[in-house]
Amino acid sequence: MERLQKVLAHAGIASRRKAEQMILDGKVRVNGKTIKELGVKVSASDKIEVEGVQLEKERKVYFLLYKPRGVISAVTDDKNRKVVTEFFPNVEERIYPVGRLDYETSGLLLLTNDGEFANSLTHPKFEIDKTYVARLKGIPAREDLQKLERGIKLEDGMTAPAKVKLLSADRKAAKAIVQITIHEGRNRQVRRMFEAIGFPVQKLSREQFAFLTLHGLNAGESRELSPHEVKLLRVLADTGKRH
Repeated sequence: MERLQKVLAHAGIASRRKAEQMILDGKVRVNGKTIKELGVKVSASDKIEVEGVQLEKERKVYFLLYKPRGVISAVTDDKNRKVVTEFFPNVEERIYPVGRLDYETSGLLLLTNDGEFANSLTHPKFEIDKTYVARLKGIPAREDLQKLERGIKLEDGMTAPAKVKLLSADRKAAKAIVQITIHEGRNRQVRRMFEAIGFPVQKLSREQFAFLTLHGLNAGESRELSPHEVKLLRVLADTGKRH
């Protein structure tokens, strides 16, 4: 189920704000009933009409993008910075990112026009693993990494236990490369976790989302998910089982 104004916006009828105004003005009907209040939720089976014209349902599409650094995980940006949808010039559907990666973070990002699918993958209760590789300033000791494995207190609360592995250490340059797997999705969470143990992140990439990897892709490249991959992700989200 999704909010009506969100469905209208994703269908290309109007911006979210204008869609809300259309609802308040009584221009939208759901299953033959005029809706004049915000907050109404609809499903894929509901018949939606805007000013008497039935909403055409878009074909559901699912993409995996290798997001480069210096790109915004959004559909538009008020500062005119490059956004992830610009990597899909030939996709007619109104796709948007599933969750987000920071501007300076590269790596695996999913995009879709399927709202229920996106919500199920980003909801904290489903605990879908996301694996990052971080280049750190300094070399953390095993005890430092164990703090992250147990969960560490940030300003917005304790993190869930993480899986952490030191991949390499350059003692001369005082740098380390660490792999970390979390299933939460707080803002800049991985960077804040490493900062909390005193080792700032210099470079960060998301290498894996559930069972999906960046295999075969370069930064800026993408591919469509196979029906089987989409089905597996749905199963993961439906069961709340981590992969």
